[in-house]
Amino acid sequence: MTELSGKVAIITGGTSGIGLATAEAFSARGVKLVLHGRRQDILEAHAARLPDCAVMAGDITDPDTPKALFDLAQERFGRADIAFSNAGLIHGGPVDDIDTEKLAEMIRVNVEAAFRFAYTAVKHFKAQGSGFLMNTGSVLGTKVRPGAGGYAGTKYAVEALSEALRLELAGTGVRVAVVEPGLVRTDLHRDHSVRPEVVQGVDQPLTPEDVARAVVFACEQPRHVLIPRIMVLPAGQAV
Repeated sequence: MTELSGKVAIITGGTSGIGLATAEAFSARGVKLVLHGRRQDILEAHAARLPDCAVMAGDITDPDTPKALFDLAQERFGRADIAFSNAGLIHGGPVDDIDTEKLAEMIRVNVEAAFRFAYTAVKHFKAQGSGFLMNTGSVLGTKVRPGAGGYAGTKYAVEALSEALRLELAGTGVRVAVVEPGLVRTDLHRDHSVRPEVVQGVDQPLTPEDVARAVVFACEQPRHVLIPRIMVLPAGQAV
């Protein structure tokens, strides 16, 4: 396994859920952190309890954000080794009820912002000759269901980007992978009137920590080993 202690990880969507759980798992292994999210007060609270943790609050769709995050990592820690592109939104629904403005906002976050961050990350890593880009995809980046075409489309885009970058960067020292969670109980579902596990009949959804273990596992592999995609499902989710 690769020793992670002393490495520097940039994590978007780091205020809660999968991003925060991964930050905590990395921190426990001695990784220095740069966290991004929308809520300054929550980020500052995380920085107060996690050692070697820098934070930046703002809109992930701001075109200047990716470079600013790498600049912050360089300023605080002198390098960046891992980039976890985790910021995301979920919006769906039947054709008669879906809000196309919310759909467009989701596309900006899940696709446009993710692509900007990814290309910034891999250019940086290619220049230094090493680095690991992990993208958050979804099981719905491999299949679809009614009412979720927009969300699935954004995650199919992440899958395509991840695979294309993996191929392009093979042999450069830059590794690219995607984690594909099934149903996870996170803040993304806080506005749902009915819990998604009730609708989908899942007795026990994943926790953010379940997904974080998979992310850390992929990043800990020796440099000559790449797990390009790692799907993590609740044992009771039939998808």
